Amino acid sequence: MNDDANIRSPADAAALCRAVLGEIERAVVGKRDALELVLTGILASGHVLIEDLPGLGKTLMARAFATVLGLDFARVQFTPDMLPADLTGGTVYDPRTSDVKFRPGPVFTQLLLADEINRTPPKTQAALLEAMEERQVSADGESRPLPRPFIVLATDNPIEYEGTYPLPEAQLDRFALRIRLGWCSRSARSRCSPPGLPSGRGSQRWTCRAGSASMSPAPPDRGWSSPGSAPTCPVTG
Repeated sequence: MNDDANIRSPADAAALCRAVLGEIERAVVGKRDALELVLTGILASGHVLIEDLPGLGKTLMARAFATVLGLDFARVQFTPDMLPADLTGGTVYDPRTSDVKFRPGPVFTQLLLADEINRTPPKTQAALLEAMEERQVSADGESRPLPRPFIVLATDNPIEYEGTYPLPEAQLDRFALRIRLGWCSRSARSRCSPPGLPSGRGSQRWTCRAGSASMSPAPPDRGWSSPGSAPTCPVTG
């Protein structure tokens, strides 16, 4: 996202995008297709909704994009008790100057990670509507522009719907892309496994036995599950 980048043709732009993706893949392994979609959304100044299970690298991916592209980054963990002012900011009293000043919230950034956006009530979700569409925040009768570019990467946990608030259609319409990451392939896991950690075919695999906190090695040539065996941990899908 450097303004001084030497881009004179579509080929130059494509080469720069490949370089960006190559840097991000040093941190996020085995997600090339998803990374390309997210980069497409960022280049189009669109917002991206990532619907997938916890622990698949959504936060790592957002931080990697912000670092490689040189964008200011902020992360917001949405909770049921969160208020709109916690996101957009509000006026506070400064006892040193006896003035009332506006304190910007985390939405005043270039790349915002809205983590588990469906965990907060619709009133707080709606606080993002103006920011995502108009790139501004209206508070205390004044409209304050957001930094440019302003991109929202929101995550949505598709399981455990108890206590969640599904996004309304007006909110979903603000997102340009809606993607899933999925589990890493076996070859991708072998690239990021720490030294000495078994991975790949023929190595020792471990199963988590139901009703027990202990783990035991699985047969090396039977895959991840077999009839009559204990259920296995869903580490790879």
